[in-house]
Amino acid sequence: MEDVIAHYYFRPDTRTTPQEAAQAIAEEETTGTWTAITTRQDYVRRLDGIVESVEESGRGYITAIRYPAEIFEPGNVPQYLSVVAGNLFGLGRLEAVRLTDIEFPESLVRFNGPNFGIEGVRHLLGTRNRPHVGTIIKPKVGLTPADTALVAYEAASGGVDFIKDDETLTNQAFCPMTERVEAVMARLDEAKDETGRHVLYAVNISDRADRIVERAEEALERGANTLMVDVITCGYAALEVLAEEPGISVPIHVHRTMHAAMTRNPEHGIAMRPIARLVRMMGGDQLHTGTVSGKMGHNTEELILDNRALTDPWHGFRPVFPVASGGLHPGKVHAELETLGTEIVLQAGGGIHGHPDGTAAGARAMRQAVDAFLEGVSAAEYATDHVELERALKLWGTS
Repeated sequence: MEDVIAHYYFRPDTRTTPQEAAQAIAEEETTGTWTAITTRQDYVRRLDGIVESVEESGRGYITAIRYPAEIFEPGNVPQYLSVVAGNLFGLGRLEAVRLTDIEFPESLVRFNGPNFGIEGVRHLLGTRNRPHVGTIIKPKVGLTPADTALVAYEAASGGVDFIKDDETLTNQAFCPMTERVEAVMARLDEAKDETGRHVLYAVNISDRADRIVERAEEALERGANTLMVDVITCGYAALEVLAEEPGISVPIHVHRTMHAAMTRNPEHGIAMRPIARLVRMMGGDQLHTGTVSGKMGHNTEELILDNRALTDPWHGFRPVFPVASGGLHPGKVHAELETLGTEIVLQAGGGIHGHPDGTAAGARAMRQAVDAFLEGVSAAEYATDHVELERALKLWGTS
């Protein structure tokens, strides 16, 4: 394949046939406009988008559109998106349109991809053949650096593999980033001395484009062992520059905050799969993709395919760790692992910190739920001689 193939779901308006609607997308995103123009030259036709197929699907139609590779500036992902996800969403001849997937040729994926990926992160933590358990600092904002560090210490003592800031915590006055990193990493060193386990902490360095590398370097100088970036609000180019910066040699955890403005409507916007592919290309090592049982809206069939976009062989890039988060607790672990498999990070915020016996007990309960699944027994059965899990299931149930 030498060109880009973009896949869309769409519903035409009542005055437009499905073929006309698909053609309108192809024209709008390449060389067309709303009327005949005198400036068009015959040689421009080689850049026309081509409608490869149109098929019925549910209430609407699906189409595959071929965009000539020449229309893309190699290495410029913001420009890639202006073609495959540009003005088409506002076309009056479409009642709805959703970008569902993108296929890129080798010539347009000349990026480094993840520096660590699943195997690299596992190597850092010394894990094999089990899901990672993660948590989020809660409450989202408001804690001092010292109290943030205490939460991290208790979670690490209880057995989590990964701890992260929430998406809204960056460098506010009540919890400055440099002070927070120093405090958290000191407490994680204490936990390591006590447990022998290494734990990753992803500090949120999201910032404007001209400051994000500097902020990353400040975090690393204070001992950060993982970085986190809000990829939708910062942009894919921010992730790319972090992953390609020679001085950044830690994993990059990618949060998808604001994604649902594009992904939630099943008929309009951008699906999660194109986002997953772009994050993998740009160098994310872990990416939130969703849950099958949590508090956020979800489509299980789509989620499985989204995760495969991160883990299946693709242009030689390392596989990315999918992250399931949003309303998880020990009672939901079985459903997540049964459907999504064990190459995943199970991330619980309230489902750990809300445990009646505190954060450390909540972390142990999550690990016990994972162990139960791996041993092939139900959480309820495992809880009969694991008090932390028993207390969690009594509070939240198993669904």
